[in-house]
Amino acid sequence: MNDPVTNDPPARRRPVEAATALVRSLPGRFTSPLHSERVAAQLGIWLGISFTVALVTGLISHFMQHPPSWMLWPSRPVNLYRVTQGVHVIGGLATIPLLLAKLWSVYPRLWQWPPLRSLSHAVERGLVLLLVGGALFQLITGLLNISYAYLWPFSFPAAHYWTSYVLYGALLIHVVNEWAKVRANLWTRERVEAPEVTRSRRRFLGTVAAACGLTVLVTVGETFAPLSKLAVLAPRAPDVGPQGIPVNRTALAAGVTETIRRPDFRLAVTGAVRAELSLTLAELTAMPQHTVRLPISCVEGWSAEADWTGVRLRDLAERAGAAPEAVLVVESLERSGAYNSSEVRAPHWNDPLTLLALRINGSPLDPDHGYPLRLIAPNRPGVLQTKWVTRVVVS
Repeated sequence: MNDPVTNDPPARRRPVEAATALVRSLPGRFTSPLHSERVAAQLGIWLGISFTVALVTGLISHFMQHPPSWMLWPSRPVNLYRVTQGVHVIGGLATIPLLLAKLWSVYPRLWQWPPLRSLSHAVERGLVLLLVGGALFQLITGLLNISYAYLWPFSFPAAHYWTSYVLYGALLIHVVNEWAKVRANLWTRERVEAPEVTRSRRRFLGTVAAACGLTVLVTVGETFAPLSKLAVLAPRAPDVGPQGIPVNRTALAAGVTETIRRPDFRLAVTGAVRAELSLTLAELTAMPQHTVRLPISCVEGWSAEADWTGVRLRDLAERAGAAPEAVLVVESLERSGAYNSSEVRAPHWNDPLTLLALRINGSPLDPDHGYPLRLIAPNRPGVLQTKWVTRVVVS
């Protein structure tokens, strides 16, 4: 006979009833004392610090690559981007074991029954869903991005940028909601805990901290050269590539292998200038040459230093009669691509460390490093160090 309320036959109701009974029984099966509010509170504090550092360093990276018209980033310290982006990527990798431990400690709460007890409880669980989903999205796509595995149809920088606001907003609301529990579990002196529970909790948290530290140890060498031999999990070795420096985009991929070898190559300096310039390679080489030691610092977190030799960009701009506050657009022989040109604003092109480089570590530039001419400037993302330069437009 069918159920008089649902009109479902008994055979159809049995799987539903069995599933419901299973879910209702699950909370009682999580007996480990590590599934506790105290462990969750401690891990939550660590995650809050980690996500805050990731947000700040990520925003620095984003606005260095896509600065608003009013924002002028300084050219010094020369390693600012190198450090902040290294912290962002390597810290993000170290957050993965921390997030997994946090999810493990709280997942019994995912099986609460009934799942929604009131409107306010539904809103609270919705925010937790945003928090967990946003954290997993950021860490998984970030890991795939630095591994050069682009398995999605959307723009990673845009998605990563906007999701960071959603994630951090959900985190702030969650902190406000849970703060009373955090205080009660971490700072209430009257709290009594069995010795065996204390030992188990400390071992667990110590293991999580060790996993995070080990992750840093085996990846930080991609930007901190003294530990490069330990960087066994780093996606990019800082000393592997043409002339001992990595590259992301080769001359072949950029489609410039033929044009860079043309004997009639000239660098043009044009736009809002007193006198336009058109210089051959020989004329550029005859100008005063300067050598600077600067890193290439990639958005994927790796960086590598080299000695660059070439012509100061400010010498070319002054020779053409550019205004000291002008904006220079450095254009590449590459005809397509998201970074075939870049803006160089006054703080950078007026800096004596900013060059149009002809040589790297004493040798002519390899085609993959931007032969015949490339931009190298302090405190800039690697994608803005334009290669295969052919024109500078002053505005």
